[in-house]
Amino acid sequence: MSVLNTSKFDHTEKKAFFDGELGMQRYDTVKYRAFDKLTDKQLGFFWRPEEVDVLRDAKDFKELNEHEQHIFTSNLKRQILLDSVQGRAPAEAFNPITSLPELENWITTWTFSETIHSKSYTHIIRNIYSNPSKIFDEMMDIKEIVDCADSITECYDELITKSSYYNLLGEGTHTVNGKEIVIDMYDLKTLLWKTLMSVNILEGVRFYVSFACSWAFAELKKMEGNAKIIKFIARDENVHLGSTQQLLKLLPKDDPDFAKIKEETKDECVQMFVDAVDQEKAWAEYLFTDGSMIGLNKDLLDGYIEWIANKRMIAVGVKSPYTVPRANPLPWTQKWISGSEVQVAPQETEISSYVIGGTKQDITQDSFKGFSL
Repeated sequence: MSVLNTSKFDHTEKKAFFDGELGMQRYDTVKYRAFDKLTDKQLGFFWRPEEVDVLRDAKDFKELNEHEQHIFTSNLKRQILLDSVQGRAPAEAFNPITSLPELENWITTWTFSETIHSKSYTHIIRNIYSNPSKIFDEMMDIKEIVDCADSITECYDELITKSSYYNLLGEGTHTVNGKEIVIDMYDLKTLLWKTLMSVNILEGVRFYVSFACSWAFAELKKMEGNAKIIKFIARDENVHLGSTQQLLKLLPKDDPDFAKIKEETKDECVQMFVDAVDQEKAWAEYLFTDGSMIGLNKDLLDGYIEWIANKRMIAVGVKSPYTVPRANPLPWTQKWISGSEVQVAPQETEISSYVIGGTKQDITQDSFKGFSL
C-alpha cells in the first residue's frame, strides 16, 4: 500500500471505499460534493474551548447538592469516553480504505474536530475540580461507561484489524502468527456497513442523555459555561451525523454490494439501535440513582432518547420499534440543539483574561471592597 498512487486515473469513477489507493488531493472535480461541503461547514465552525469562560461554573458546582454533582461529573466522564474514541477512530478506520480525496479530507477534518471536544472536557475539569486526575482515573470504574466503551469500539476494532490485513496481504486465506485469517471483500464491506451504522448511532443517539442534563443545569442558570461548550459540541456532532447519514444513503447507489448488505443486515441494524437506547436508559438510571433534578428525571429522559432514536432510524431507512410523540418531549432542548445559530468569532469569545470589554462571571459585591473613586 502506498500513500500516493502515481498512476493516471479518473478519481470521479472510483467507488467510495475499497477501490484502490488515493492519488492527488484534488478538489476541483469531486464525485460527491456533499463531503466537500461538510468539510467547509465543519471548518467554518472551528472553535477552541478556551474561548468559553467556565470560572463561574466552578462556583456553581460547589453550590450543587451531592446528587446533582454526581449527575454533572458522571456525564463529563462518559462524554470524555465517547470523544476519546471519536478523536482517533474515524481516521484510523475509514481513511485507509477510502478511494475518494473529498471523503478522505472530510474524515480527517471530522476526526480533528473530535479532538477539540476532548480538549474541551479537560478545560472544564481543570477549572472546576481541585484534582482533575481523579476524574480521569475513576472513569473506568463505572460499569455503565465500560459497557458503552465495549459496545462502541467493537465494530471499529474489527474493521481496523481486518482492513489492515487486507491492505497488507490482499484477499484470500493467510496465516498470521500461526493463525488462519480469511479476508473476503464482501465480508469487509458488510463490516464497513455495520461500523458506519454503529458510528451513526454514536453520533446521533449516544450523546443525548448527557447533553440534556448539561442543558438542564443551564436552564436553571447553573453551569452555563459547560452548557455552552456542550452546545458547540452538539453543533459539531450534527455535522458528523450528517456525514454518516450521507454515506449510508450513498453507498447502496455507489456499489451494488452495499444494496444487498443493507437488506441482509436490516434486522441487525435495528438491534444496534435498540441496544444503544437501552444503554442510554441504563445510563439515565445510573445518573438519577440518588435523586432527580428540577425539570428532568429518568422517565423524561427515557422518552426523549426513544424520540431521538426514532428520528435517527427513519433518517437512514431503519424500521423503528418505538411509538413516540411527533413533537420533542423535551422541547426546551431544541434551542440548544439548533447549533447553527452559535457563532464563535474572536471578538465574541469569553476568555476573561484578555477579552476587551468581556464580562467576568465571577464578580461579587465584595470584588470592589475598599475601592474608591
